[in-house]
Amino acid sequence: MKSDIEIAQAAPMLPITEIAGRLGILPEELEPYGRFKAKLSESIFSRLSERPDGKLVLVTAINPTPAGEGKTTTTVGLGQAMKKIGKNAVIALREPSLGPVFGIKGGAAGGGYAQVVPMEDINLHFTGDMHAITASNNLLCALLDNHLQQGNALGIDQRRILIKRCMDMNDRALRNIVVGLGGRVNGVPREDGFMITVASEVMAILCLAADLADLKKRLGDILVAYTFDQKPVYARDLQAHGAMAALLKDALKPNLVQTLENTPALMHGGPFANIAHGCNSVRATKLALKLADYVITEAGFGSDLGAEKFMDIKCRCAGLAPSAVVLVATVRALKYNGGVPKAETARPDEAALRRGLVNLAAHVENMQKYGVPVVVAINRFETDSDGELQILSDFCAHTGCRFALSEVFAHGGDGGKALAEAVVEACAEPSDFHVLYDTALPVKEKIAAIATRIYGAGAVAYSAAADKMIAEIEALGKSDLPICIAKTQYSLSDDPSRLGRPSGFTLNVKEIRLSAGAGFIVVLTGDIMTMPGLPKAPAAYQIDVDADGRICGLF
Repeated sequence: MKSDIEIAQAAPMLPITEIAGRLGILPEELEPYGRFKAKLSESIFSRLSERPDGKLVLVTAINPTPAGEGKTTTTVGLGQAMKKIGKNAVIALREPSLGPVFGIKGGAAGGGYAQVVPMEDINLHFTGDMHAITASNNLLCALLDNHLQQGNALGIDQRRILIKRCMDMNDRALRNIVVGLGGRVNGVPREDGFMITVASEVMAILCLAADLADLKKRLGDILVAYTFDQKPVYARDLQAHGAMAALLKDALKPNLVQTLENTPALMHGGPFANIAHGCNSVRATKLALKLADYVITEAGFGSDLGAEKFMDIKCRCAGLAPSAVVLVATVRALKYNGGVPKAETARPDEAALRRGLVNLAAHVENMQKYGVPVVVAINRFETDSDGELQILSDFCAHTGCRFALSEVFAHGGDGGKALAEAVVEACAEPSDFHVLYDTALPVKEKIAAIATRIYGAGAVAYSAAADKMIAEIEALGKSDLPICIAKTQYSLSDDPSRLGRPSGFTLNVKEIRLSAGAGFIVVLTGDIMTMPGLPKAPAAYQIDVDADGRICGLF
C-alpha cells in the first residue's frame, strides 16, 4: 500500500472555492490561502446565526498505545462515510503541532484513504495560526521583562512570574532557562522556561473564545505574576491584551480544507489533551453546526483525557450538547493492554485480547456517565483474526451500545458506511447530556470527581505547592472554574506503565495553575511536562524535500 503522503499527493483536490460553494458559503465570506485552503470571515457567523444546529458527534478512543488506534483516521473516514450514505456532514478537527510532526507521532491529518488535505500544508505551517499564537504569547513575555527593565512600576516579584515563553517544537533544553544575562542593558536576570505552543494558555483562549471581543477580554485575564506584596498581576495590567489580540485577529478565523473525498473540514486550534484541554475551537465547531446536519469532531488522546475535557470544559463553556460519542478501539491496542509487547500485537492472541478488554470497558462506562449514546468503532487491521473480531464484537454487544467495523484506512468512506449508519441511529436516540460535576464545588472535590469517577483512582494526594496554589486561587475568587487535568495519555492512572484498568490507586497532584483567561484550573499530575522532548530517532530524520519542492517522509 502507498504511504499516507503518497496517497494524499495523488488525490484530486477541488478548489476550495468549490468546497465552500457546496456548503453555501458566499464568496465574500471566504479568504483563500492559495487554491486549497481558506479562512472564513467574521461575517458568516452573523449571517448563519439563526440557522438551526446540526447534530454533534464526538470521536474519542481508548488509551493510546504504540500499536495504534486511528482516532483521527476514523473521524475523517466517518465524515466521508456520511457523504456516502447521503448525509450532509462537516468534520471539525484540531490543527497539528510541529512538535509531534517532527517528534514521534508524525502528522495529524488522518491516514490511508481517510485524510484531510493538503496534508503537507496542514502538518507544517498551514495558515500560520500556530505562529500567531506563539508570537502573541511571547509578546506578553517580552512586555513583562521590559516592565521589569523599565523600573518595575507594578512591583512584580520576578521569583513569582507564572507565564512562560513558548514555541511549537519539542525542545527539552528550553524547559528551564535563565534570561536577562549579560549586564543591565540586557534585562533583569531571572529563571524562565518554555512550554510547547499547544500547551499555552493563549492556545486555550483562542479555542474557547466566542469572538474577538471575548478573545481580548480573556487575554487580559491571564494571570501573569504576583507582586512583592502578594497582589495578582494580569496581562491587562501590562497593557498587553490589545496588541496580543491584534496578532490573533486572523488566527481567530476557522480554516476550511477538504478530505480525500472532498468532504468539507474545519481545522482550527490545536491544544494537546494530555497537557491542555484537547479540543478544536468553539468557533469552528459552532460554525460547522450551522453548515451541516452532522458535525464529526474529535478530542485528543483517550476518553479519560480529551473526551472528559470536551464534555466538562468545552461543552460547558460553549453550551454544546453532543448527540453521540464514537469510541475507537483496535484489537491490537487491546492486546497491548492485555500484556502483549508491541512487536507481537499483530499475532492472534485471544487470551490477551480478553484481558485487555477491561480498558475498553472503562472508556465505554465513562462515556455513558454523560448521558449520551455510545458507538464503538472497531478500527480493523488486516492482521486481526476472525476469532478476535468476534470476541470484540461480542463484548460490544454485551455493553448494550452500538458497534461497527471500520475499514476507512484501507477503503475510505466506503469502509465506514456501517459505522455511519450506526452513528445516525445513535443520534436519533434521546439523550440526557450532563456534565460530571458542578463548578461551584470546592477545587479538591472537582478533582476527586474526575479522579475517582473517570480514572478509577481511590484517592488524590497533593504536594505542598499544590495546596498553596489552591488557597491562592480561592483567595482570588477563581475557584468556581472547571478542572483541566494534565496527565499521561497512556494509562487511566498517572503512571504510564499501568495498562488495562488500574483501580484504587492514588492520583498524585504536583502542581496547580490558574488559567484565568481560558477559564479553567490546570492540575499537573505524575511526571507530565508541558514541553515534550524529542525521541532518540525523531520523525524529522525521515522528512525531506526534493529539488522540485515535493515533500516526502510525512506520515
